[in-house]
Amino acid sequence: MTLDADEQAILESVERGEWRSTRELDQERSVYSRDAAATFRRDRRINIRISTRDLDAIQKRALEEGLPYQTLIASVLHKYATGRL
Repeated sequence: MTLDADEQAILESVERGEWRSTRELDQERSVYSRDAAATFRRDRRINIRISTRDLDAIQKRALEEGLPYQTLIASVLHKYATGRL
């Protein structure tokens, strides 16, 4: 069987013992579901001004990713706010 690069990386990670089993699967799933719901809740509206060139570039990137450009902007802001960017 041939694995693609992502599958190979996962297999190697498992073989290195980086994965762990959990006995409290329902509880853990509940925590992650609650966190995901909070992450994607859109409860505030803001208005910003950006250059036409930047907006055009963001819209192009969003189109390439198959996302609405507002969703892409919100995602980038979220990653920055949480220290992942």
